[in-house]
Amino acid sequence: MENNEENKTFLNKNSSSVPAPRIVPLQTNPVPTQKSRSNLLTLIGLATTIGSAVPVGYCIGVINSPSRFIKDWTNETLITQYDSHLSEGSIELLFSAIVSIFLVGGAIGSLGGAWAADRFGRKGCFIITGILFMIGAVLFVFCRLANSVEMLMIGRFIVGLASGLTTTALPMYLTELAPLDLRGTFGVFCAVGVTAGVVVGQVFSLNIIFGTESQWHYALCFYAVLVIICYSPALLFPESPKYLYIVKGEREEAKKELMRLRGANGQSQVEKELEDMETESKQTNQTKSLGSVLCDPSLLLPIVIVCAFQGGQQLSGINAIFYYSVIIFKQAGLSETNAEWANLGAGCLNLATSFLGPYLMAKYNRRPLMILSTVACSAFLFATAFVLQNIDAASWLPITCIVCIFCYIFFYQFGIGPIPYFIGSELFEVSSRPVGMALGSLSSWSCNFIIGMAFPSLQRAWGAYVFLPFSITCALLFILTKFYVPETRGKDPSEVAAQVSQGFKSKVR
Repeated sequence: MENNEENKTFLNKNSSSVPAPRIVPLQTNPVPTQKSRSNLLTLIGLATTIGSAVPVGYCIGVINSPSRFIKDWTNETLITQYDSHLSEGSIELLFSAIVSIFLVGGAIGSLGGAWAADRFGRKGCFIITGILFMIGAVLFVFCRLANSVEMLMIGRFIVGLASGLTTTALPMYLTELAPLDLRGTFGVFCAVGVTAGVVVGQVFSLNIIFGTESQWHYALCFYAVLVIICYSPALLFPESPKYLYIVKGEREEAKKELMRLRGANGQSQVEKELEDMETESKQTNQTKSLGSVLCDPSLLLPIVIVCAFQGGQQLSGINAIFYYSVIIFKQAGLSETNAEWANLGAGCLNLATSFLGPYLMAKYNRRPLMILSTVACSAFLFATAFVLQNIDAASWLPITCIVCIFCYIFFYQFGIGPIPYFIGSELFEVSSRPVGMALGSLSSWSCNFIIGMAFPSLQRAWGAYVFLPFSITCALLFILTKFYVPETRGKDPSEVAAQVSQGFKSKVR
């Protein structure tokens, strides 16, 4: 690998000897521009994203449109099976439990992801999530035939477990498979997949497809088609070379898998990566437990960053925006049907912008992207609260509110959306990475649960001002990024770990 001075010279000369595009010199540590993506690596990235990450988002987005049919079915089922007549409030509470148990499963699955990633391997976790998703799909199909509300709830819990395990293990798997120059690109795949899954779930739950009284259970399980297709070649996928080399000590197997991933022309790159793994394995010869990670002062700042980023992602208001957008569109003069379609349009904008993630992560540094995203999102959320509070004061304010929401969605995908999913894999070394990723994922699912349970009540109590806490959250993420988050792009995790080892006294600039 070239040293920093050679890299700077290379960037300034616009050399044509290397086929990959020239990196814009926005970083202090340029990354190699050598083409190092093999067809196998591309296949793994697409298959794991579509087969594992998309179902996560699908299970989030599919439940809203057919909610009235699910409520009616649960009421009828309880009367038939148990002769139990619930009030309207009790039915609402039961449906909230059906929705929320998915988030509970996600929190448990994410926390168990650290143990599973070391016990079964990164690839093993991917296989386990596929099995869990298929079990959930079977329960969704047959819950109606069996007139069993319990099967529906168990199914939601199981896909929650699979989703939590996915958000913990999948970014780790992809970033450990990818070479240094593509680590950010592949790390953002999980975020793109989840975002895409929400939109796909919204589409298939429309009443013109499966969102009907007789077919809503098919909407819940349709993601199984993606799982079946994308998991078909999964047994051919390699295990993470870093996991094999450092955790399992299987060095020849790690070299073999690296050769498969880098292709026939990647021999020199393989040797360099093996040298880096050897150095890292000497620094840490065993994986760390949850307790040892939490008690290690050198890991305090990385833990705070990962948990704050993932929790702040949920507390930044993205889910609340989609919850409230239908009402805003109706206030702008749209009919209820058109407002629902406009809400789907907002989801499509979120998805389209998320496709910029791989390009942005490969081209630009993490810090400036996160700073831009947090500042813009904070400003547009504050503007949304102000405009929404005074929306009847002028005819142009409803349109202004819609513009603010769409701008928020746009800038959300520049940093707050994608970066929290993989930042842990760049802050933690292999020995502590599973626990660090699991803690971040747990923070995400817990805050998601809090938003799901608290937002409706806060909305009724505070009105438009409910968006102010989200604006404040984004401002706090800006402060954290500005003063305590190191630049991780183009750096080995061992180098980053040394930068943040002094906790809040660390010099990260």
